[in-house]
Amino acid sequence: MSNNNNSPLAYSGANGFSYSHHPYGARLSRPQGPILLQDTNLIESISHFDRERIPERVVHAKGGGARFEFELTDSLSDITFAAPYQTVGYKCPGMIRVSTVGGESGTPDTARDPRGFSFKFYTEWGNHDWVFNNTPIFFIRDGNKFPHFIHTQKRNPQTHLNNGEDSNMFWDYLVQNPESIHQITYMFGPRGTPASWASMNAYSGHTFKMINEQGDLTYVQFHVLSDTGFETLTSVEASKLSGEKPDYNFDKLFKQLKNGEKLTYSCYVQTMTPKQAEEFRYSVNDLTKVWPHAQFPLRKFGKITLTENIDNYFAEIEQIAFSPSNTCIPGIEPSNDNVLQTRLYSYPDTQRHRLGANFTQLPINRPRNLNLNNESPNAPFYDAPMKCPYAATNFQRDGPMQMYNQGSLPNYISNQANAKIQFKDLTTSQLYANKFKGLVLDVDEQTYIQQQEAERTRHENAIDAKLNDYYTINGISPLDFEQPRALYEKVFDDSSRRAFIENVVAHASNAGNDELKLRVAQYFGLLNQDLGAKLALGLGVQWVPVDLEGYANAIGISSPF
Repeated sequence: MSNNNNSPLAYSGANGFSYSHHPYGARLSRPQGPILLQDTNLIESISHFDRERIPERVVHAKGGGARFEFELTDSLSDITFAAPYQTVGYKCPGMIRVSTVGGESGTPDTARDPRGFSFKFYTEWGNHDWVFNNTPIFFIRDGNKFPHFIHTQKRNPQTHLNNGEDSNMFWDYLVQNPESIHQITYMFGPRGTPASWASMNAYSGHTFKMINEQGDLTYVQFHVLSDTGFETLTSVEASKLSGEKPDYNFDKLFKQLKNGEKLTYSCYVQTMTPKQAEEFRYSVNDLTKVWPHAQFPLRKFGKITLTENIDNYFAEIEQIAFSPSNTCIPGIEPSNDNVLQTRLYSYPDTQRHRLGANFTQLPINRPRNLNLNNESPNAPFYDAPMKCPYAATNFQRDGPMQMYNQGSLPNYISNQANAKIQFKDLTTSQLYANKFKGLVLDVDEQTYIQQQEAERTRHENAIDAKLNDYYTINGISPLDFEQPRALYEKVFDDSSRRAFIENVVAHASNAGNDELKLRVAQYFGLLNQDLGAKLALGLGVQWVPVDLEGYANAIGISSPF
């Protein structure tokens, strides 16, 4: 029996049969007697209730979102054969999720923190994700630091206070890892407290590689800019809202869309050739640096319009799963950015933990070209039937919550199945048309490897030489302070600089001791000596200026080996 929005609904158990008694009433062995084990409605209700919570995200727990439409306004076919970026006018639906980073699900959404800003595109060829932040840089450039860094942004393991009340761990980590200073300068400036999810930008931060039909490489960074500009709250306004209305941004976005506002963003890439990357002052694999717009101008390619609110928070926001690995569709590859490489693994892995091994089969995460014959006519837009160029399949089988076990298709490469399963890129490119057809001869492989590796080694040696040391552990140089210094001295106006000092003093005043407070002042003094002195005064400690070498000696200098 089909159902539609006008059909009556009957209360039923999970098996679908309607329940013949009142759903609140328990079945008793006698009047006022004990409950019967045969009361399947009660048993099912309580058992599900005990299990209806899933682990919240380790990071980005506090988040909301909406539905959107993407339109390609300008083709990128000259730099990539990735299918969604070919034909002007191409459109597809999608979902966004916007979140703070460090706080739990119940914390205020106006907190001073970066915002995760992720997009899932439901294309004909499969799901394509952008997993961005609202800052163009990040705190670290070594993926192995991420767990340690996040630990220090969470609650103190002894006091269980967050970094707003006990900022000791927060600043203790940062002053020992000075590559964080660009992100911190950005975060304690005006954009650290955005006023609206719809009036906020998103940036890939990471460098990606786009490959065109000729096999040429172009480095790119993505920018998604709000068409209303980047609106911000003052620290006082954000703090007031944190106490009075901790779900301020949730509520604002919901009401904007409910009232019919069409909230839009313009999409751009910055591009860099391999030769430019070799000549660039910084490494393209360094997440703590930006590409100057004057040198690498923005190139527009698309438009995103937020279209409507979600119907169910848990199904569409809590269960949605993003990953930078889904950014890397045919025609787009990851760079050697250390943090990006770590995220390629970490994001899908945390979803396997939260949602289960088959999380991609949940409707909100399921590619629309998967299991085409099992669609519901009343499915939400992200799970609705569509015309696809090909149906997707793989060799993943079984496991908890398996909803699509692919029938009789073999779970290995079979000669009998070759007529049904094609092992090649079926999007738009012919670049790899001859791959995956059979065996590879050793003589061909050796020739290919020699040709490929010689050029790759030469190019990547030139890129890698720009990093401070082999492991990037605590490598630091004067280059790390150039961009945040320019941000503070040239981009911030006098009002923003005063607010910046007030913001840092207010937060770092909760650090544990005077030694750490002095180190915070010296950390910023590496940007600007006058800034360091003013922070020391605000924090109530005697100012002791140091240069980079003196600062490094105070922190402790490690061997590069």
